Amino acid sequence: MSVETLEKRSTSRKLAPRYRVLLHNDDFNSMEYVVQVLMKTVPSLTQPQAVNIMMEAHATGIALVITCAQEHAEFYSDTLKNHGLTSTIEPEE
Repeated sequence: MSVETLEKRSTSRKLAPRYRVLLHNDDFNSMEYVVQVLMKTVPSLTQPQAVNIMMEAHATGIALVITCAQEHAEFYSDTLKNHGLTSTIEPEE
């Protein structure tokens, strides 16, 4: 009688890295316009959330818009830029 050892392969999945979409303050666009663009760009944002993001960027120079997968983060950031806003993405730490 022989004994065989079976290897069990790990099937755990690694989560894709998440990225933060950041909005930078600017002195060119009206606050109302920024809120409208945020709500149009990120449909899950409510008006109060968009106002808070805009106010944080206005007061501190930068604000977190959303944290998501890299592809979505790039899309959101590019869309904000296409509407004349300044946006960057960075890996979530």
